[in-house]
Amino acid sequence: MTSLIDPFGRAISYLRLSVTDRCDFRCTYCMAEHMQFLPKRDLLTLEELDRLCTAFVGLGLRKLRITGGEPLVRKDIMMLFRALSRHLASGALEELTLTTNGSQLARFAPELADCGVRRVNVSLDTLDAAKFSEITRWGRLAQVLDGINAARSAGLRVKINVVALKGFNESELFDLVEWCAAEDHDLTFIEVMPMGEFGDAVRRNQYWPLSALRAQLSERYTLTPLTERTGGPASYVRLAESGQKIGFITPLTHNFCESCNRVRVTCTGEMFMCLGQEDVADLRAPLRASADDAALLAAIRAAIARKPKGHDFDYSRTQVTGTMRRTMSHTGG
Repeated sequence: MTSLIDPFGRAISYLRLSVTDRCDFRCTYCMAEHMQFLPKRDLLTLEELDRLCTAFVGLGLRKLRITGGEPLVRKDIMMLFRALSRHLASGALEELTLTTNGSQLARFAPELADCGVRRVNVSLDTLDAAKFSEITRWGRLAQVLDGINAARSAGLRVKINVVALKGFNESELFDLVEWCAAEDHDLTFIEVMPMGEFGDAVRRNQYWPLSALRAQLSERYTLTPLTERTGGPASYVRLAESGQKIGFITPLTHNFCESCNRVRVTCTGEMFMCLGQEDVADLRAPLRASADDAALLAAIRAAIARKPKGHDFDYSRTQVTGTMRRTMSHTGG
């Protein structure tokens, strides 16, 4: 049982840990094409990341997701997965997983499976090779599809995450659904969030509310809402015609904060208690101050005590409100 309870009685059992701010893509809604990445000296070492995660596990953490940037471009990243797998073996950790762009999965999928990873989330917003190059700037669709196939061959369950982008992938809605059904991939749609220095107009122009996407789905499929909740932000429906489960992450059209069970830690040891708030706790300083974990554990508990009730993302006004200047690549997935 977790000992991390926030001021609103929510048990915090899920950590999303960024291991790098670097990525081999430059997705237009995530980062600028010419990024200024952090100097390596500012990043937590792999040993420090392991120690940080172990501290959280000792406080009752049950689920750990490794993110980036693109986590699999971090040098020697499999050393961290191998180290963390001991918590799966002991039963202290229920799940170790990652979110990836898929570019490096062909290389790492077998070893991830050996470390106890059972499923991966792959970000994939289009099945059109030209549009994929456009949205990722530097990515190749074929490389990602090869990675997804490698993950399946290694026994990993694949969930496809699609950011709903107005004017970009609206026309592919049914193609994406049907492809995931044919390939037996889980599928979740995500509303674009107002993060990063992209400007209000850009975000409003990209915003495709999932209420509209869902209505479009219902024109072709019979949608049955599911009561299933994972403690995370997604709500789910079952498509009667295909039998597949579709998830919706809707920070704008439906605020999911009441069930939030997670926090995020960046690759520099900054802990964000809410994706949509700027309050941050420094875990790097207590981590490096002493080989003893007392100060680190105290810092984690103090940060959880400041976790807010919810975020303020809102596109309904003339101006986008609740925007975050930091990018998703900085916060971590």
